[in-house]
Amino acid sequence: MISQEEIQNANILIVDDQEFNVLLLEQILRDAGYVSITSTTDPSEVCELQRKNHYDLILLDLMMPVMDGFQVMEGLKKIGTDGYLSVLVITAQPDHKLRALAAGAKDFITKPFDVIEVRTRIHNMLEVRLLYKKLKHTNNVLEHYNQVLEKTVLERTDELLKSEARFRRLTELSSDWYWEQDENGHFTKIFGPVLEMLGLQVDDELSNTRTDKGARWNEGERKMLAENLAARKPFLDFVYSRGNPDGTKQYLMVSGEPMFDASGRFTGYRGIGKDVTDTMDSKREPKK
Repeated sequence: MISQEEIQNANILIVDDQEFNVLLLEQILRDAGYVSITSTTDPSEVCELQRKNHYDLILLDLMMPVMDGFQVMEGLKKIGTDGYLSVLVITAQPDHKLRALAAGAKDFITKPFDVIEVRTRIHNMLEVRLLYKKLKHTNNVLEHYNQVLEKTVLERTDELLKSEARFRRLTELSSDWYWEQDENGHFTKIFGPVLEMLGLQVDDELSNTRTDKGARWNEGERKMLAENLAARKPFLDFVYSRGNPDGTKQYLMVSGEPMFDASGRFTGYRGIGKDVTDTMDSKREPKK
């Protein structure tokens, strides 16, 4: 809402070629508590004054020599009035009222002046005008905020995509792999040859079905890994092995940690792994 103080501090311009009418309107406004009042008897000055001062309300006489009120309103439209032409026309001609409203005026007061009518119409006009300005400012702030927020989200999304792409490329080049599982043990994110290392076929990724292709896992090691996962414990550089159908032995090293949401609810695991067969074989070679 607009306060009475805001209304009485509004910026007002009086335009009338008759000095007497200007003085009378100034007196009416001051008696009503208005404090920011400017006046001119030269209608050709109005547009320039509006450019400089951005009045909240212009009291505009219609019938003036050289340049009448209709011409003044046309000039005001051309300089831009933020979409709201706050003009209250002054006229003694009843047939000019509709024409003035069609030209962009928001209301009118008639001559001779009725003090109560003048005060009421000015008050109402200013309340609407100031409310429009406040809402426009709020909308501009919200629009700016939304634009900044949208830009930030796009930038963060782009950064995340680039980061994931770099990480994926790094794991592929180093033969490492990254994985995430949900609380039920289903894979939700995979970077690198995770499926190959675990003996899973690509077609089985969605179902998370294990197809070991004849490999024989060390059940004791696999049991220890399963116990860690079931207990939701972090583990570092855990090595387990499997025997391949061709008689070779393969060693895998994996590290993982449990994930929790903001409320502390367990949401799954994430981790990294690597084929360390070469390293383990070199350790097992007999010394010469």
